[in-house]
Amino acid sequence: MRIHHLNTGSMHQIDPTYDGVKPRRVVCHSLLVERDDDGLVLIETGLGLNDVHDPRRSLDAEWMELAGPVLDPDETAVRQVTALGYEPTDVRDIVLTHLDVDHAGGLPDFPWARVHVTEEELRAARAEAPDPRYRPAHWSHRPRWTTTPADGGQPWFGLDGARELDGLPPDILLLPLGGHTLGHAGVAVCDGDRWLLHAGDAYYYHRELDAESPHGHPLLDVVQLGAQVDEAQRLSTQEALRTLVRDHGDQVIVFSAHDPWELHRHRQDSTSWR
Repeated sequence: MRIHHLNTGSMHQIDPTYDGVKPRRVVCHSLLVERDDDGLVLIETGLGLNDVHDPRRSLDAEWMELAGPVLDPDETAVRQVTALGYEPTDVRDIVLTHLDVDHAGGLPDFPWARVHVTEEELRAARAEAPDPRYRPAHWSHRPRWTTTPADGGQPWFGLDGARELDGLPPDILLLPLGGHTLGHAGVAVCDGDRWLLHAGDAYYYHRELDAESPHGHPLLDVVQLGAQVDEAQRLSTQEALRTLVRDHGDQVIVFSAHDPWELHRHRQDSTSWR
């Protein structure tokens, strides 16, 4: 199995909170998993071609002003899949941490794919849309939803509620990481002798998981605090992630959806944030 780290939507450029690290544009960090047995799995879709070509129809104007999306068609997941030599139809499954616009915007580019998300998240999106975070245009094609319960599941490196996904192998798991949205989840992918945990919007900036002095990013915190649905749960989730990194950092690599320095590190396969 091979895993590609993709940026499926650049947004405003931001500075780090410490010296020696370059400013970078906020990203939408997606994973493309090449399965050995049956096609591709896309984890997070970022923004899609409809968002790029007709943003006024599919995206909220207030969100666009806040996020400043670049709207580059070559950054869409479907274009990057073809650039890697695959057909779009090779993407059989999509796994989402949640249904915010910058995570689910590419769904219409893969209308045949099964879409895995928590029951609670899908229920919340249907109830609250249309609003800045949930946009009906992203699922007007009637996706093949495959939902998982928000409760139950198995323990996983000290976290609770890990679940296998229908039709996917046990090396791809969905586990609740609440607080940002009602059904927010993380996606764990086994990568050889370690796991990758895509934590979605459970946190926004790598220094929030710092063991000694965790702190956020002043600009990203504006988004994070404004978007949360349960502050206590969000903070509890972040503390659980810090514990995970402290106790199992040699076995699990955690990253978030929008931190550009995390994405750069994975693309460079280096321990440097530069």
